Amino acid sequence: MWLSRSIIKLILAVGLLPVVSAFGAVQACTLFPLPQGLSNHAVAWTYADGAGCGAGIKKTKILVAGGLRGGKTWRHVSKKVFLHEDDGKGWKIMPDLPMKERGVLAATAVSVKGKFYIMGGYTVAPDGAEKSTPYVFYFNDKTKKYRRMANMPVPVDDTVSFTYQDRYIYLVSGWHDTDNVQHVQVYDTLKNTWSMATPFPGKAVFGHAGGIVGNRFIIADGVGVFGLSDSGRRQYRTVNQQWMGTIDADNPRLITWQRLPKLPGKGNYRMAAVGDAAQDRIIFTGGTSNAYNYSGIGYNGVPSQPTAHTWAWDFKSGQWQVLKNWSEATMDHRGLVMAYGRWYTVGGMGRDQKLLKRAIPWSWDVKQKKQEK
Repeated sequence: MWLSRSIIKLILAVGLLPVVSAFGAVQACTLFPLPQGLSNHAVAWTYADGAGCGAGIKKTKILVAGGLRGGKTWRHVSKKVFLHEDDGKGWKIMPDLPMKERGVLAATAVSVKGKFYIMGGYTVAPDGAEKSTPYVFYFNDKTKKYRRMANMPVPVDDTVSFTYQDRYIYLVSGWHDTDNVQHVQVYDTLKNTWSMATPFPGKAVFGHAGGIVGNRFIIADGVGVFGLSDSGRRQYRTVNQQWMGTIDADNPRLITWQRLPKLPGKGNYRMAAVGDAAQDRIIFTGGTSNAYNYSGIGYNGVPSQPTAHTWAWDFKSGQWQVLKNWSEATMDHRGLVMAYGRWYTVGGMGRDQKLLKRAIPWSWDVKQKKQEK
């Protein structure tokens, strides 16, 4: 039975059904659920060699590493690694992260030249002690082998990472053992060396979000430390701050910073974000306004609930855009991935601290309105 062109386009747009190529081979246009509920994991994606699952669709690889499994205690911190390819077979189990610890939370991952780097994060001991890790792992998914690279100078977790010129990896602010830092650490993948760039000028935070297009990037929100309570415990609150950084064309360590207009509300924690080069903007979605530890219960003892709001900084207009809400409210993310012409969150934490397996899609083909300054 032949399908009409309009039906084929609909199948590809939805991204949930397999298609049959001219040679009769079935190719999947499905981003499968993770093997297990998972949140606060590192996630990265890259376009792969070969044809995708349909006309005009690029082949994609997605990597997920570490994170929190069901149970949400120190015993459930993971060092599992999963890889998704456009082959209709779902997520493949890769070798575990080569670390002696039980697992890692709040690590970050990026792709450079089609290969993956997994960095930082923190471990949780049985007594609840948390330790930022300096690890940098290069992972070749074809050979399924890791290579330990130069440690980051200041180990951080819950940082923002992005790549520049398909060579440099930037880590902006984040948590180091006992406090947030304002460092911007730059890793040169060609030389396997680290250097420090112009520091982040805002309040040092963890669990913030950001992305890059060209040489301009946006950093938004996060959680800061606001003194001590009467009992002597640190107080954590979300921070409403948005900054644009511009990387100097001649010196990747030189950044010019500019404060941006604020988003509505009191700040967001662990949103998902990505640089959308096709639309020349940075997209932010989800998160929560109530700062929490890894279990999803707020530092104030109140269970945190996710949101579905979605914003973008539009470089062309120099303004924030308010976009259509995501398909579902989620939090506890480290980034967004592209697959089959759509952006997806992969896993995360849903309402009532439920760990998610599903990849939840969003499309930018919606009417947008600009937020007033």
